[in-house]
Amino acid sequence: MAIRRANIVVATTNPGKLAELRQLFEGQPVVVQGLSEFADLPEAPEEGATFAQNARHKARYYSRHLARWVLADDSGLEVEALGGLPGVRSARLAGEGCRDRAEQDRANVRALLEMLAEVPDDRRQGRFCCCLCLHSPERVILEVQGIWPGRILRQARGANGFGYDPVFFLPDRGRTAAQLAPAEKNAISHRGRALRQLMQQWPTIQDQIILQEGNHRS
Repeated sequence: MAIRRANIVVATTNPGKLAELRQLFEGQPVVVQGLSEFADLPEAPEEGATFAQNARHKARYYSRHLARWVLADDSGLEVEALGGLPGVRSARLAGEGCRDRAEQDRANVRALLEMLAEVPDDRRQGRFCCCLCLHSPERVILEVQGIWPGRILRQARGANGFGYDPVFFLPDRGRTAAQLAPAEKNAISHRGRALRQLMQQWPTIQDQIILQEGNHRS
């Protein structure tokens, strides 16, 4: 008997974020698509004051446009010495206009380090926060959050990951997030922690998705 697979859309065009989520779903009977697979799809504005608000808005927006189940992630870095910044501005801390995602990441890291230039090492604590919202075409199904504490270095280390990973130091590992192998990062990251909460309820959610898809085809 063929295995029934649930189909969800991850509301991101960030290839690094999509790859992480696909790896985290590995082994599950689910087909994961990104927004780049849909042509002429208008972009959801991010106007929320919190990660949770942005995740919920994106999930609702794209699930209704696509008439599909959508998993939206909003995540970023919060630094204590900066009053929680960059927060929801994490992806755009250095402004816009960069040629590609990699250039934007480098510009954001430079901007962060400039903001922290006068902050002593013992006050450079920060955390990554990830809020996930799963939305059917009709309603919010589940919302979860994952937190990953660390410290901001003065220089980048490592070539893995994306975003602020090269300067996000993990004292218990003695390495930055960018020095971790993908599987190791996924096991402890904010996104991994949030998704594991979702996966605790996944068997029931998966059955709902498959049932709804079957009803739409019949």
